[in-house]
Amino acid sequence: MNALVLNGSSLTLEKLRQVVYDRRPVELDARAMERAAKARQVLFDMAAEGKPVYGLNRGVGWNKDKEFDQDFFETYNRNLINSHSLGIRPYCSVEEVRAMMCIRLNTALCGCTGISTEILTMYKEFLNRGIHPRVLQRGSIGEGDISTLSLIGQTMIGSGEVEYKGEIVSSTQAMSAEGIPPASLGPKDGLSIVSSNAQGESMAAVLIYAVEQLLEEADAAFCLSLEGLNGGLQPLGEKVNALRGLNGQKISAARCRQFLAGSYLEQPDPNRALQDPLSFRCASAVHGSVIDALDFIKHHMEIQLNATDDNPCIFVDEGATSVSQNFETTTLALGVEMLSAALNHMSKNICYRLIHLADPAFTGLTRFLTPAEVKTIAYGTIQKVYTVLDAENRMLATPSSMDFIAVAGSIEDHASNLPLAAAKALRIVDNLRYMIGIEIMHGAQAVDLRKKPALGRVTGPVFETYRRVVPYLNADRNLSLDIEKSYRFIKDGKLFQAIREARR
Repeated sequence: MNALVLNGSSLTLEKLRQVVYDRRPVELDARAMERAAKARQVLFDMAAEGKPVYGLNRGVGWNKDKEFDQDFFETYNRNLINSHSLGIRPYCSVEEVRAMMCIRLNTALCGCTGISTEILTMYKEFLNRGIHPRVLQRGSIGEGDISTLSLIGQTMIGSGEVEYKGEIVSSTQAMSAEGIPPASLGPKDGLSIVSSNAQGESMAAVLIYAVEQLLEEADAAFCLSLEGLNGGLQPLGEKVNALRGLNGQKISAARCRQFLAGSYLEQPDPNRALQDPLSFRCASAVHGSVIDALDFIKHHMEIQLNATDDNPCIFVDEGATSVSQNFETTTLALGVEMLSAALNHMSKNICYRLIHLADPAFTGLTRFLTPAEVKTIAYGTIQKVYTVLDAENRMLATPSSMDFIAVAGSIEDHASNLPLAAAKALRIVDNLRYMIGIEIMHGAQAVDLRKKPALGRVTGPVFETYRRVVPYLNADRNLSLDIEKSYRFIKDGKLFQAIREARR
């Protein structure tokens, strides 16, 4: 794969995905590096003139009034990174760390940071050589992820641990193996490394990629459930959804029509209900709400991927700096919380579809989809599992962006909690993988009890692929094992692969 040239202005979510997951190498645009060098020269000039600059010759946070001289730059910047290296487990994933480094590198290339070009090159080398700092996930309140991003700075100066070639080793060991010397810190380098929203933004990016895939999987599970129910297709019609005009709803309905093309549901059936429960009838509209919330996040993410979030912000053309609020990420945090709420509507719909699929009054099949009434209990007690997951999802969707306390001598009296909001949303996504897996268990069982009627273009291959992982429930067994297999079917990408192959 050819290298992606980062220039501070043209990074997209798709290009970031390639760097994060496909390990696409990066290069640095020459003009962007020239801008970065000019911004650094502004700092040198201001330092020579003795002008006060936050993070240059003045302290940070509550220490903003403390002065230090030029000879103290290396020591001060090292102390800043060491003192700010904070956080608690769990560790961020390798994918999140790769996104952090790529995002911070690109925003620094905007030319408003003043970071040394040597440090920028080190970000590039870490990405291209697979040196991934160990970053603790919890510790940032989202107003610049200064505590957690300091752990990346630690590795650059030769401290801390990294993931390198599948092992956890010291950063010095990995850098030595790649011939990379530890960084020497100059004016404002420490602050430039730590003062960024790259952790929260990286987690939001990983969330975007996860939800995009989850939406296709959720549509497939719903469509299989609809076939298990012998439900109606009219709510998925192109014309009726076009009249509503909601973009996400139209996308999900169109995808479901494609998934169900050729299904037995296209044929009339006098036993089919005129209208299904809302959890079936409105499923594509609810999934569409998730798409709409996701689009909001994607729009604002692509702005922030290519914009400075530095404080102070350097104006190269004026040879000056300005105090900045550009590290404020409340808009993105609110978008993540909106997405979490939308995912909870999906969660609730899954619960009700599963309850209906277990009810003969709606399906005309056996109670709890048992293969043999009285002899086999089947999917009765499993209702406790997915309803408790739904309860946990509601807890995780409770907004956190408003929960902050003034810190740093009350100078920092606002926060967005973006990393926390994104972490909770990612947990909702993982819970939904379990719930979608349980929905496929029910949908497939109902289809089997219907003697395997003709299934859709996508639901048919999904059913067949799934049945190679979890067989038909012909007698009671430990369903925890089936749930875990169903979860892995989704988590490991087998369901997504089956969908993609069927859609070709």
